[in-house]
Amino acid sequence: MDEKARIDAVYQERKNSKKPDFYSLLKPGNLFMAQSKERSVAEAFNHFSSLSECRVLDVGCGFGQELRNLLRFGALPENLCGIDLISERVEEAKKLSPNLDLREGDASNLPWPDDFFHVITQSTVFSSILDRGVQEAVAREMLRVLKPGGIVLWYDMRITDPRNPNLVPMGNRRVRELFEGCGIDLKSHTLNPWLARPLARRFRWACELLEAFPFLRSHLFGLIEKKEKIER
Repeated sequence: MDEKARIDAVYQERKNSKKPDFYSLLKPGNLFMAQSKERSVAEAFNHFSSLSECRVLDVGCGFGQELRNLLRFGALPENLCGIDLISERVEEAKKLSPNLDLREGDASNLPWPDDFFHVITQSTVFSSILDRGVQEAVAREMLRVLKPGGIVLWYDMRITDPRNPNLVPMGNRRVRELFEGCGIDLKSHTLNPWLARPLARRFRWACELLEAFPFLRSHLFGLIEKKEKIER
């Protein structure tokens, strides 16, 4: 089974095995984690004087929620693009956001020209790719379509559930291998879901306290800047 088919099979299995509201923001733990990330995204976009002039690509856009969030930060819908491997997600995203450029496709072969985007975002895409060669191909394509001086807004798991064979940790070292020659500034982020989901229902204050400890954070968040010229 190739990597694309494997990822599609994992998505279908997850969809069938988890309750429909497992990731719902109406659940306090999910809301806590989402709000923590959104605050950091807003701070990261202070890198730009105005998002209205930026073309943005979300790799692994899913249902388009991350792109819709950017509209609140000043991005224009005609400048927002997304790509996802799962056709079902893309079709639903198009219904929710018909004014965005959303495409089904493989991120290792992006359908945009060189140096096209000012910003590329990705959330937990690379940790879902087990094949290191595919990871490298996706990273190369992201850098190809990113303008010199543009940024990748990175959010992915540095710690994964060891019981889940379909996830791979994306630590600092691996990210630096994938984006060699770029400026990289990543920090630990997000209280581990194993703690956030059960605690936030009654003890949100405890989540806020525990998230202050880096070793309890499960993700990496930050910016990867494409230099003017990268020798690859």
